[in-house]
Amino acid sequence: MSNDRVRTNEGGGDPGAASTGEPARTLLVLGAGGDLTARLLLPGLGGLVDSSSMAGLLLIGSDRGEESEEGWRSTVARAFSDGGAQGPAVDTVVRNTRYVAADATDDHDLDHLLARCRGRVTIYLALPSAVMVETCRALARVGVPHGTRLVLEKPFGTDTDSASALNGLLHGLVPEDHVHRVDHFLGMTTVLNILGVRFANRVVEPLLTSEHVEAVDITFDEALGLEGRAGFYDRAGALRDMVQSHLLQVLALVAMSPPSTLEGDDVRDAKAQVLRATRVWGDRPERYSRRARYTAGTVDGRSMPSYTDEEGIDPERGTETLAEVVFAVHTWRWAGVPFRVRSGKAIGSPCQEVTVRFRDPQHIPTGLTGEVLENRLRIGLGSRCLRMELNVNGPGGPFDLSPVTLETGFGPGDLLEYGEVLRGVLEDEKPLSVRGDVSVESWRIIEPVLHAWRDGRVPLEGYRAGSAGPANWESWQT
Repeated sequence: MSNDRVRTNEGGGDPGAASTGEPARTLLVLGAGGDLTARLLLPGLGGLVDSSSMAGLLLIGSDRGEESEEGWRSTVARAFSDGGAQGPAVDTVVRNTRYVAADATDDHDLDHLLARCRGRVTIYLALPSAVMVETCRALARVGVPHGTRLVLEKPFGTDTDSASALNGLLHGLVPEDHVHRVDHFLGMTTVLNILGVRFANRVVEPLLTSEHVEAVDITFDEALGLEGRAGFYDRAGALRDMVQSHLLQVLALVAMSPPSTLEGDDVRDAKAQVLRATRVWGDRPERYSRRARYTAGTVDGRSMPSYTDEEGIDPERGTETLAEVVFAVHTWRWAGVPFRVRSGKAIGSPCQEVTVRFRDPQHIPTGLTGEVLENRLRIGLGSRCLRMELNVNGPGGPFDLSPVTLETGFGPGDLLEYGEVLRGVLEDEKPLSVRGDVSVESWRIIEPVLHAWRDGRVPLEGYRAGSAGPANWESWQT
């Protein structure tokens, strides 16, 4: 049973409680002094306010550090401006925003913060995982206003048991449909384009079955190294940071059955069904997973030290910067089709896309000559690009075949990724949030891999920064 409590929160004379004719609501950001808030959350919010005219939103930032309200207001204004937001609604939110120094794990401080809120309250926990859990425990002790929404960032636990325990803690505060587990990856227009390509094209959707598809590759390799994230990344690694969270969500979008609508429940039900059917290929993590980390090299003309020489890294942890796993989705549609999921850092030729590799033609008439390549559908995750690779009669002889690529681009969405995420939160739309059972399933799927790596059954290999990965890695044979 949730700990929602009735609390009026009418503003109490706070200048932020200006009348705008809109329903009163508060976005309370805990961890407002962090990098996430300034770099991603506030610019995304600014674009949302600009496009949706949320002048009635009261934004309250809070962190342990002291900050003047004028300083906080300047931070918000600058972030909104950097995101391209402007207009009367933006000006109103900036003018009314407030900053309150508080310890998010302290009962008294939280009680004081909640008293400053008005209307429907959304609490954004922009906090490190351990602090977030302690904050939720404190909220459970003091109670939250009726109708409160909770927003939290990954990781959602560190394994199946902790994810289940976190769900129990959250459900003691508010109902599941008031919890938004944020995966900003799902706010990317490039990722959401998977839905349009799959379900709005008769020439695509009927072919996405094991009868026609040889394999699916989901890749997110990037040229970037740690970029100041050593404290988090060295305890996570590529498998937890990217595969367990973001890329399994992408797999679910690629493999799910068509939902009847794009309402939150329908999409999340379809994703949950896929993930419940997903496990490591052949239940053999020692055979169908591999890991490596980068050594010193050059990426895009920039020298990069070995991962183990990066500041803040503990070499004894054996953290991987490149992870690959082959998954099976045990449904009628995908039986026998390997899903190869990979993510790596410091890669020289980064690739960020979903590639659907189709089976060879059943028969090529005698007389057609030339190179016949497998048909591939490529959906960009980083680049805004869609490609279809086909074979056509080439420019030479009339029966000589030649591969060609049909390509189109698609523009950015109206909102930044975090703007899309916040729109879903503030408007209570949930296709982009991760449901509690799905957060547990994601850990269940990769736990056999984590155990195999921990037990040393999969060697930690090396690759030069700026390369494509270990030179001895060959294509998977399933």
